[in-house]
Amino acid sequence: MPSTRSGVPADRYINRELSWLDFNARVLDLAEDESLPLLERAKFLAIFASNLDEFYMVRIAGLKRRQSTGLTVRSPDGLTIREQLARVTERTRDLVHRHGDVFTKDITPRLEEAGIRIVHWEQLAEPESTRLREYFRDQIFPVLTPLAVDPAHPFPYISGLSLNLAVSVRDPDTGAPRFARLKVPNNVPRFIPVGADTAHDAASEATFLPLEDLIAAHLQQLFPGLDVLDHHLFRVTRNADLEVEEDRDEDLLQALERELARRRFGPAVRLEVAESMDPRILQVLINELEVDKEDVVHVPGLLDLGALWALYALDRPELKDDPFVPATHPRLSEGETPKSVFATLREGDVLVHHPYHSFATSVQRFIEQAAADPNVLAIKQTLYRTSGDSPIVNALIDAAEAGKQVVVLVEIKARFDEEANISWARSLERAGCHVVYGLVGLKTHCKTALVVRREGSVIRRYCHIGTGNYNPKTARLYEDLGILTADPRVGADLTDLFNTLTGYSRQTSYRRLMVAPHGVRAGLLEKFRREARNAAEGRPAGIRIKINSLVDERIIDALYEASGAGVPVELFVRGICSLRPGVPGLSENIRVRSIVGRFLEHSRVINVRNGGEDEWWIGSADLMHRNLDRRVEVLLQVCDDQAQRLMQGVFDAAMADDVRCWELGPDATWTRLEGRDYQAGLMAQATEHAVAAG
Repeated sequence: MPSTRSGVPADRYINRELSWLDFNARVLDLAEDESLPLLERAKFLAIFASNLDEFYMVRIAGLKRRQSTGLTVRSPDGLTIREQLARVTERTRDLVHRHGDVFTKDITPRLEEAGIRIVHWEQLAEPESTRLREYFRDQIFPVLTPLAVDPAHPFPYISGLSLNLAVSVRDPDTGAPRFARLKVPNNVPRFIPVGADTAHDAASEATFLPLEDLIAAHLQQLFPGLDVLDHHLFRVTRNADLEVEEDRDEDLLQALERELARRRFGPAVRLEVAESMDPRILQVLINELEVDKEDVVHVPGLLDLGALWALYALDRPELKDDPFVPATHPRLSEGETPKSVFATLREGDVLVHHPYHSFATSVQRFIEQAAADPNVLAIKQTLYRTSGDSPIVNALIDAAEAGKQVVVLVEIKARFDEEANISWARSLERAGCHVVYGLVGLKTHCKTALVVRREGSVIRRYCHIGTGNYNPKTARLYEDLGILTADPRVGADLTDLFNTLTGYSRQTSYRRLMVAPHGVRAGLLEKFRREARNAAEGRPAGIRIKINSLVDERIIDALYEASGAGVPVELFVRGICSLRPGVPGLSENIRVRSIVGRFLEHSRVINVRNGGEDEWWIGSADLMHRNLDRRVEVLLQVCDDQAQRLMQGVFDAAMADDVRCWELGPDATWTRLEGRDYQAGLMAQATEHAVAAG
């Protein structure tokens, strides 16, 4: 490993874009895992496809935008933008072909064995094709709009992530070739049930025809009087990363709405085409879309396997994981009877671990009880993402209509949820809530709620601080932690934080919180350096971190320094990891492990031994530049003994030698280790505790 003049290895960082692709490769590993139920494997194919779409819309779009400035910019691992894009292209092509092969050569035959078939038009029997011709005539044909490309008709706009047919036709009188584009409508089911009335619910159907196949079989109806020569499927990915110029004199809501309107016209960053694409047609697309040849991805089989969610929705429970019902936290109920969250919290903190503990009977109930309680005077909450029919938002609206003071910070810049959050913000305002949009130049990403309640002559504050969004739907799919507490110090901290978010306060120091952008990186660096000093002095030392992404170079270098001082460092990283573990003289005391499974590991937890007086912190911040420098993030020190023991158990189980996981090596490669299912163990444990409590 080459060193700089200071002796620090120059290649001590792993490229973040390539590390992200490694994460998506781990998702693909699950699609290949024959021990998983078949539709779960198909689900992971869909997740892989959706992940890759967002990667190109945001990360690759950002690299291309910087490249267009002409500046020579290198990543922390020393690669130029051109070198990064070249490596991403090579790795992506390998993964896309592997992804397509898994679907066509493995999943599709197994689906057929299970009675779920995806067929092509030429495979249909006459009764089926006759019925589908009628369906096309009545339901599809009226929606389609073929767009010619010639001197009188400029090349049409191709919307991002839409499926399209490039159609070659010929004038029989002149023999002149023509080109047309036909968009596959996205408001019609992608997989059309075959063998039954298509107007019926497709959930019970087992044979499907892709919509593009049905359209392709009827192209002659769209181009009467012309000879249809050929057709090819393609798909464009566009830059969808918003750049809102935040001016203190301009309404942020209006600025964001203007940028949302522009998003659909972002430059193309990827062109996906069928492997059979005619080279001449491909060149037309490359020229008209203004993409480089390196941006073209040839996809084996079907394009856009994100559509496989439709198959996952089939009512075939034997092909899916066994259902899991989250348990109510034992302290929040007495048998089947819910307890007052406020009475419970006066007895001590409650650490909830979703999805093993129910979100609906803990965090959601906390907000709903606060909204209905006549003694509650005020509710203050941050909202980053929530669900379409949000019981949290509905409870806040009820509280405002009941006369309570309700303050909601809605982060309208939450990527890809901007329009939904604007809608929620307006609904809350109409109900009388005080709605704010955060601080100029920062996204408010923290997950916090504060309830102010009158109890006799005393005003008491109840709080929730978590690692996940206030979204009851994702709370059943994402692993997250949250603390419900009546600790006066936490209540005072959240009061100060909300005053900063809604007013002009510039508070940067807190009692039990670290708050970015001013306090998280500095606080963590100080703690990691303290661990190094403790190790050097022979005192108990150790660092454990559970995180989604580890990218920040100053944090990574501090972990390297701690390792060099003899501090054992255990990292549980779901996604991107730019740190190289196990490098002699640099990181031989660091282990990095990733677990990808049924639930998305999403919680952020940090533990330092602190000379034998362990500190535990949970919060919303990943260890990335954007989280530490450009967001309002909160880390909470968890002092409750029982909560600390639960988190200790989570780490011990995840880092055990017999757990199925991936481990990162010094050469930046991930190795899969077989073993027991860590998440299944937590599900069983939650069920056992619920039975014992009930």
